[in-house]
Amino acid sequence: MCTMIAKQAKISGSGKGIKGWFSVSGVNVSYDHPYHVPLEHALNIDFVNEAEGPGARVAVELTLDSARQLVQTIQEVLARAEAGGYMDEAVGKV
Repeated sequence: MCTMIAKQAKISGSGKGIKGWFSVSGVNVSYDHPYHVPLEHALNIDFVNEAEGPGARVAVELTLDSARQLVQTIQEVLARAEAGGYMDEAVGKV
């Protein structure tokens, strides 16, 4: 059964696909059936630039434990960067 759990967000960054680097302007996150990983459901993340077509996409399918570890790792790295005074909040805003 499909969960229909999905959310989109505008982001700013870069991704590397088959044709090289491209600008990333959005992310689609869902908890639903994956295409490749052999699970009934997974956390699916697609970094996209819809203006550049289907080739401008980087997809990741994660187990629940891996998704939670990714969130924790991102939070830890950002906290260390902030504590070290390396963050400039004015740079990189969407």
